[in-house]
Amino acid sequence: MKELGVYIHIPFCKQKCLYCDFVSFANKEEKQREYVEAMKKEIENWKKLNKDYKIKTIYIGGGTPSYIDSKYIIDIFKTLDISPNRTNDTKKTQIDEISITIEINPGTITKQKLEDYKNAGVNRLSIGLQSTKDELLKQIGRIHNYQQFIETYNLARKIGFKNINVDLMLGLPNQSIADLKDSLEKICKLNPEHISVYSLIVEDDTPIQKLIDTGKLELPDEEAERQMYWYVKNFLELKGYKHYEISNFAKPGFESKHNLDCWNQKEYIGFGVAAYSYIDNKRFGNISNMEEYIKNCNTQNFEKNIITEEVQDKTQKMNEYMILGLRKIDGISIQEFERIFNENPIMLYRKELKKLYEEKLISIDGDRIKLSNKGLDLANLVWEEFV
Repeated sequence: MKELGVYIHIPFCKQKCLYCDFVSFANKEEKQREYVEAMKKEIENWKKLNKDYKIKTIYIGGGTPSYIDSKYIIDIFKTLDISPNRTNDTKKTQIDEISITIEINPGTITKQKLEDYKNAGVNRLSIGLQSTKDELLKQIGRIHNYQQFIETYNLARKIGFKNINVDLMLGLPNQSIADLKDSLEKICKLNPEHISVYSLIVEDDTPIQKLIDTGKLELPDEEAERQMYWYVKNFLELKGYKHYEISNFAKPGFESKHNLDCWNQKEYIGFGVAAYSYIDNKRFGNISNMEEYIKNCNTQNFEKNIITEEVQDKTQKMNEYMILGLRKIDGISIQEFERIFNENPIMLYRKELKKLYEEKLISIDGDRIKLSNKGLDLANLVWEEFV
């Protein structure tokens, strides 16, 4: 029986952040029930066609999953046959074996929602904070302030959540090293098990791009952004967090299992609008139009929801394995690559690795191929060699 990750996409938001280019929608509250009912049909259809998978991880992302009524999350779990009340049924997935994460945002959470999540089996929260500076939060269109984050975090601890991630961002408009230092110091005092720190990526056709292009907001320059990154890395490592992926830090044993499986090229299935899947060397995704997605589910035309499909050959899979593996700070095991593909990566990629090594972008240390410190700053140049 194969192990499988599950991704659930909840595309609803109270308000779109100015930098967001994810498939998510504000002001469509009336569609929430209809959307969840359609997703349940998609899940039931998938279950009917796929009997030999065991769910290992579940990740509920968005959008803002905590914006919708928690009863919908419970309904989705029941459809997946995930319920603490069913742990004695050997035909059902054992809830204690699954890492279940839900993304939540301050300003959308209540005590009842958190209790419902915990009772349904959620054992990991990912809280979107981004900064402790209210003026920076307002500039990027977040709906909450820092005090609301504190209330959400403390409430989650009180209810009993023992595995919490906090999201921060660097390279924000008008953000200084002092701002970032303030965020890190305050968050580390709370002692979350996991901290993700992402650089702001300005995507085309987002509101923040227009504000930057018209001079209403100003980004830190590239050198300042890199200084922020290294400040974060050094600060969190001194606080006992392991830097295990370019943007992710964890206390020992609290790495994100779902994301690690994705970076290790494990299989996963995505449910919902714009959700992607990777099974049997095929990568495919659902359409982005919510109304069409709902219609197709309701009429049992599930195949119409799938718009992209890539069937990987061995070379493509090996190339992707290198790209994903070099996201991890520990890099790639040469022996593990040989076990999976029956190829030696040093020989297979000798030209690419020689170039990257001479440019001091990677190191080869015993069994591991990994990014150097310079490579962490120029990771895109490394990954391009395997595209």
